[in-house]
Amino acid sequence: MTTDRYLSAIRSGMLAYFNDHAPQRDDWKKHAYYYHGQIASLLRGVIPAGQSVVEVGCATGDLLATLEPGRGLGLDFSPGMLAVAKKKHAGLRFELDDLEDLKTRETFDYVVLSDVIGSLADVWAAFRGIKRLCRPQTRVVITYYNYLWEPLLRLAEALGLKAKQPLQHWLPLGDISNLLALSGFQVVQTGYHILIPLWIPGLSYVANRFLARLPFLRRLCLVEYVIARPEPAPAKPDDYTVSVIVPTLNEEGTVKPLLERLPLMGLSTEVVFVDGASDDGTRDAILAETRRPKPGFSARLIDQGGRLGKGDAVRKGFAAAAGEVVMILDSDLSVAPEDLPKFYFALQEGRGEFVNGSRLNYPMEKQAMRYLNNMGNHFFGAVLSWLLGRGIRDTLCGTKALFKRDYDRIAAGRAYFGDFDPFGDFDLLFGAARLNLDIVQMPVRYRSRAYGDTKISRFRHGLLLARMCLFASAKIKFS
Repeated sequence: MTTDRYLSAIRSGMLAYFNDHAPQRDDWKKHAYYYHGQIASLLRGVIPAGQSVVEVGCATGDLLATLEPGRGLGLDFSPGMLAVAKKKHAGLRFELDDLEDLKTRETFDYVVLSDVIGSLADVWAAFRGIKRLCRPQTRVVITYYNYLWEPLLRLAEALGLKAKQPLQHWLPLGDISNLLALSGFQVVQTGYHILIPLWIPGLSYVANRFLARLPFLRRLCLVEYVIARPEPAPAKPDDYTVSVIVPTLNEEGTVKPLLERLPLMGLSTEVVFVDGASDDGTRDAILAETRRPKPGFSARLIDQGGRLGKGDAVRKGFAAAAGEVVMILDSDLSVAPEDLPKFYFALQEGRGEFVNGSRLNYPMEKQAMRYLNNMGNHFFGAVLSWLLGRGIRDTLCGTKALFKRDYDRIAAGRAYFGDFDPFGDFDLLFGAARLNLDIVQMPVRYRSRAYGDTKISRFRHGLLLARMCLFASAKIKFS
């Protein structure tokens, strides 16, 4: 507990306010039922049901209950609020604790602070305190008022439409992100929500479901939110084992050079070839190379069971992978095997949790990518950046890397977006964003394929990817 008299006075005043406010809390929430419903909808989209969740500053516990946690804990420093919460939600745990002097030592999948940080005497101390609730994969989700709305919210308090609070900070997203960084967190995603916080038939639906997602208007929304993760602990270069998944279909000429050129990564590197019924000798070439692996390497062949597409091959390869880090490398050598250590070190050093290759940063080798393909990649990159709220430079680069534990979580939740991606790129990117993984871009140089023919149909596959984007937009932006 801080000994600063000024801060102590602020905290004492806030505690008295919340204890006095507790009996009327539900009555005030009835006036703002639409706003609270929108907040709950936002967080349900971020936090899947069944996770372990702690809400810090839980008040009467309604938001925590709507998240349907597998293990839920509500923390608050107001005995009055907790007394109400325990009566309303007997199936959840509620405990007295102080965010600025936190005693709880349990860890959770998600830590939620909704409309809380404006009432804190010392936000920096609070952010440092919540690290005790986190493990490496924990996500911290913060919602807060947009400072542009201060005049309107002050007016609502004066008119009796909103409960008055004795203290309210107004922190822009940049300030919140900076305080998180100072407290040992990395920001994964930021965004805005709720353009109209009151229910106006027809208008509220259109404004909040569609207009609030548009690039300029979204910055005028009432609520800003941040998703962050704890900074990873330093790791050694050889802390992990690695599996490289190589889908093949008539790639006989690239098997040997791929294995010769691939650098050793981590403790050991296995190469998992997944062959889609090649008829040019690819299988024999793979089997021949598996009999003479380099030191630290292993290689094996999986029969895909037919020409079922790259996406299916990637999923089967990942499912069979033994490594802690899994990667994809296209067998045509259009991305150099020598580039893969860049992806490994980005994960090992904690620079990101999903490393997505980008072919659009450097000049390409002549004939590496046809003009329409290039334009399509730029288009889908812009669409996914908007859909996912992340900067996605190149959506269809075949080279990607992530931890196997995170891939298993993506696979477990695949039904949310469906299973109709022929390449696997959108499937992985959508899944990573759904799990709030830290997606980073790794520039690579793109070369002409070394052997064989392209498997991509520009127009047929382009229409399928466009359909996937429309389907995902309904799930992500307009749900």
